[in-house]
Amino acid sequence: FVAETAAALCLSGAYRAAGDRMWQWLTLLFALLPCALVQLSLVFIHRDVSRDRPLVLLLHLLQLGPLVRCVEVFYIYFRAGRVEEPYVSITKKRQMPKDGYSEEIEKEVGQAEGKLCTHRSAFSRASVIQAFLGSAPQLTLQLYICVLQQEITAARSIFMVLSLLSIVYGALRCNILAIKIKYDDYDVSVKPAAYLCIFMWRSFEIATRVTVLVLFSSVLQIWTLPVVLVNFFGFFFYPWILFWQSKSPFPENIEKALSRVGTTIVLCLLTFLYAGINMFCWSAVQVKLNDPDLINKSQNWYRLTVYYMLRFIENAFLLLMWYIYKTDIYLYVCAPLLVLQLLIGYCMAVLFMLVFYQFCHPCKKLFSSSISEGLLSCFKFLCFICKPPRSTVLMDKAEVKSENTDEARSSSKTIDSQKGNPHQSVSSNA
Repeated sequence: FVAETAAALCLSGAYRAAGDRMWQWLTLLFALLPCALVQLSLVFIHRDVSRDRPLVLLLHLLQLGPLVRCVEVFYIYFRAGRVEEPYVSITKKRQMPKDGYSEEIEKEVGQAEGKLCTHRSAFSRASVIQAFLGSAPQLTLQLYICVLQQEITAARSIFMVLSLLSIVYGALRCNILAIKIKYDDYDVSVKPAAYLCIFMWRSFEIATRVTVLVLFSSVLQIWTLPVVLVNFFGFFFYPWILFWQSKSPFPENIEKALSRVGTTIVLCLLTFLYAGINMFCWSAVQVKLNDPDLINKSQNWYRLTVYYMLRFIENAFLLLMWYIYKTDIYLYVCAPLLVLQLLIGYCMAVLFMLVFYQFCHPCKKLFSSSISEGLLSCFKFLCFICKPPRSTVLMDKAEVKSENTDEARSSSKTIDSQKGNPHQSVSSNA
């Protein structure tokens, strides 16, 4: 957070010195907007508004909330265990099933540990907001500037590397959050191989997606806005459409202190973040507004398959448009090789995703069906849709069969009549 904000401020100052006012203000906008949303999320999760903490609120207004939270976390951590806590809470978690059996474990959670868990949860959500509402647009903007100016400076390259790492880390946290929310009753431990698979999966997916968007926008600036708006508003309104179709009552149990207007604003911000994530990569957390936890906890392989198929088709189409309308700035670029590399990169992302869900997912024993079985059923369903209806095929076969039987009957009648009246047959032959 600190490194990316400092790099954004330095780079905006460089743009101002060079006279590029538009790039300066866009860089500042993509740096300060997620920073403000991070402060808002930290205040909301820790409920600072309802507490008497004016200094903390002032520091959040000065955009110093994450630093204050870090100091508070270290203070709680180093003081933990020195003073006996007045009370502890007991949590019950189930272990992963072994040989078909799952044991339940009780664990005492002290007051300090509970506060640390709250801070960790808040920072995880803040990192997701920082990644997809700040770092992702920032990386796209800086790469677009590099393409237009045909120059990659040291400051810009460092800033792009920081932004890419921030996005990948935010996507990784999003995956871990989804696992812990869906399997909240179990004691989940993520192994290093799972972290590695997620890191490679998200790196390939986000890098190829950003590059495709930049290439397309560099040659067809007019059509960039419609593509972005259709993607964003499609994912933004999708949870609301499902909510209206379910005819469920408006959710009231998000926060007791919130009014109906406040609840609506929180839900809009949640779907806004959901749309921002899906613009660049698959969001492991699926928003479900008619659920008390606002999260769809079922594992839907169909939605995952449809997303990656449509996204691959969209990337291929955008690359085709770039290849057709590319300008002279790509004169020394081997366009077919670049297109092939980007498509292979996206396929590599899908491959690492399949490896993660098939072999490295910490809760794969709880799946009702594996990823391979789910994809196989998806492909069977798609093939069934593409095939003509069986009823029409049977009707065609029945019509052909009836025509053949009618011809056979008519021919048999002719033969029988000829056998019954030989003189007639001779005369007819004559």
